[in-house]
Amino acid sequence: MVSRTVLCALILLSCSFFLPCCAGADETSVTTYVVSPERKEGSTLLSKVRVKGADRRSSSVSGEGKAEGPGRVLGDAPVVPSFPSALVTEMRSWSNPDYSRVSVTLDREVKFSYHKLRRDHTVHLPERVYIDISGARVAPGVKDIPIGDGLLKMARVGQFRPDVVRVVLDIESIKEYKIFPLSDPFRIIIDVRGERRTEISRLEESIQSLDTELDMRKEPSEENNVLPGKGKPGKVRRIVIDAGHGGHDPGAVGPGGMREKDIVLEIAKKLARKIRGETGIDVVMTRSTDIFLPLEERTAIANKVNADLFVSIHANASLNKAAAGIETYYLNLAKTDKAARVAARENNTSLEKVGLLQSILFDLMANYKINDSARLADDVQKSLCDRLSKKYAGIRNLGVKQGPFYVLVGATMPSILVETAFISNEHDAALLESQEYQDAAASGILAGIRNYIKGLH
Repeated sequence: MVSRTVLCALILLSCSFFLPCCAGADETSVTTYVVSPERKEGSTLLSKVRVKGADRRSSSVSGEGKAEGPGRVLGDAPVVPSFPSALVTEMRSWSNPDYSRVSVTLDREVKFSYHKLRRDHTVHLPERVYIDISGARVAPGVKDIPIGDGLLKMARVGQFRPDVVRVVLDIESIKEYKIFPLSDPFRIIIDVRGERRTEISRLEESIQSLDTELDMRKEPSEENNVLPGKGKPGKVRRIVIDAGHGGHDPGAVGPGGMREKDIVLEIAKKLARKIRGETGIDVVMTRSTDIFLPLEERTAIANKVNADLFVSIHANASLNKAAAGIETYYLNLAKTDKAARVAARENNTSLEKVGLLQSILFDLMANYKINDSARLADDVQKSLCDRLSKKYAGIRNLGVKQGPFYVLVGATMPSILVETAFISNEHDAALLESQEYQDAAASGILAGIRNYIKGLH
């Protein structure tokens, strides 16, 4: 039988193993997001806490594919979940020399916190950011991701404790980072930015070799190059066109089963052809076929290819069948209930989740080009409505609005979401189904982009 003295010593040794590491520790910023797994509408963003110079000791979780680094904040009791563990089902990344996005997907909403540590020379650990996910397990097949983009060396995931999953980002050189949750499915998004060290011209090779799974292929009859005789405007070299929804997500459904995903893809393809043919500006489409892309991936594509503009094409919908018209959005806090409802629909989530995103946008808005996005939205809205009202009677200009749209969160360039008409309105739906209207809408959006570009000179 083990003596009481030996047993106590073993307990103390076990406890010290999980204390956080102090060597080289930076001021640690801890933000905890709590979303009850049992009551999803009870989402709350807790306040940010700063911990300076806390007494810490080293600890790690060793083994293949396991995360290593500091443990929990002192005084933070181990979490023993009273509900089944959430599963980390996927970890993905997108990057270029001055931007990286890592997305961690779970099968339900959870509590998590994040921390940043300076490089630890004594044990040869790099500077790192880590995220602790409470009440979670790593699903089979989820592996570490080598990144090596000059900002991050690797994203690692491991079972830190039986009830805690730890994600660690090994840092090479970064300027800043933001971490925030998205819902349905629940994802933890980590955006990392650094100083641009590579000219856009040197990025062409990496852009051409982007993963085909992102569906950034050219159409067979077109090349994504400057056409003969065309010159690129100096301040806008590349535009990303995003056709909303796709794959198993049909978007809004109109009369006769008309699907938003099909209509907006046609408008997006027409717009891409017009931009290439009439301006010579490079165009990347987030999707050119009927595939599903998570909303955070669409923005990541735009950041990865160093786009100068991001335009997401959609068709509106409302329970009020009389609602009709055109409106253009840019990212900001929703000022009206209607704008919040539109954001909830396009985010494929609830009004409660939109409220959570609004609360964390205050922390995220510093890098967004809000004024430029508002100006782009204004130019596109005016030109689109002017072009369509000359051909079609009764076009309603609903103006420029702002709202918390997932697809725009994290974009490093002026970004807008265009609602081309109401698919739920019988008259608007008939227009959307028309090839002529689709073509005119694409021409109107292009005219707005041209006007925006002219204003840059």
